[in-house]
Amino acid sequence: MKKKIIISAAAVLTVLVIAVFGAAWYMLDYALTPPSDRTDIVKRYKRMYAEYPYMRPWVDSLKSAKALRDTFVTMTDGERHHAVYARGDSAAGRTAILVHGYTDSHASMLPIAKIYADMGYNILLPDLHAHGLSDGNEIQMGWDDRNDVIRWIDVADSLFATAEGKPQIVLHGVSMGAATVMNVAGEPLPESVRCFVEDCGYTSVWDEFARQLDEQFGLPPFPVLYAASALCRLRYGWTFGEASPVSQLSKKECPMLFIHGSSDDYVPSPMVFSLYNANPVYPAHGGEFHYPNDIWIAPGSGHARSFHDYPTEYAERVEQFVGKFID
Repeated sequence: MKKKIIISAAAVLTVLVIAVFGAAWYMLDYALTPPSDRTDIVKRYKRMYAEYPYMRPWVDSLKSAKALRDTFVTMTDGERHHAVYARGDSAAGRTAILVHGYTDSHASMLPIAKIYADMGYNILLPDLHAHGLSDGNEIQMGWDDRNDVIRWIDVADSLFATAEGKPQIVLHGVSMGAATVMNVAGEPLPESVRCFVEDCGYTSVWDEFARQLDEQFGLPPFPVLYAASALCRLRYGWTFGEASPVSQLSKKECPMLFIHGSSDDYVPSPMVFSLYNANPVYPAHGGEFHYPNDIWIAPGSGHARSFHDYPTEYAERVEQFVGKFID
């Protein structure tokens, strides 16, 4: 009798473990599989033009002048990644690297890129791993993407160098792109990187997935999220907990402007205060002075809608912030 009970309990436990890891595998694929149409750049430009009709004449003028160019680079793992870029009229080499969000492409960042182009900046817009025309089979949620963006910084240093030397760079990201640039901020960087702008980024992949697991499936983090994070380690080499912008920010040495919509319920608005408070001051390059970061909460804006709702104020706040650190 005792033996039967043990066998039955073991069978039930085995079924539960299989069910949990099956759910975890589904969740991982659900969250990290790129969209099937990710390489359809024409479709993504059409979507951007529908949202921002004024962008079409500007982009068309760049393309007709052959000023908006494609480039591909090889990453350290051998993958081939894509970006578009355009040169500005800044003799000082002012440069903006603009990083798109989850399942988007460089096209979604062109409206914000125009802010910098109007300021005379060079602009560089990468397609992240498994997005747009870049290689890759899984979305990296801004974690391993940080290494790819650091590679793009090297490209920008070479592409936009001036007679005086390296360019002056701001990194600007939205949503997952914001998480990416925050992760970049915690790594050793060249002095060409002067500041960052993050717009509606999350504190960590764990925090964001825990919220989505609850919102979409009504499930608590245990046990599925724990199992999915372990599977992510086995399949892709990182866990949801270590993919943590808030931890990376504690190591950053450049100023950052934090932007978030007050009505964001996808990446909850309160996350921005945890991010901002992770490292409110920083040591200036080559000096002993410390400057505060800055923060702007866009009233009533939802996720990644701050620019859409307040284009003029958004542009002014970005220009005022980066102008403090880029000559």
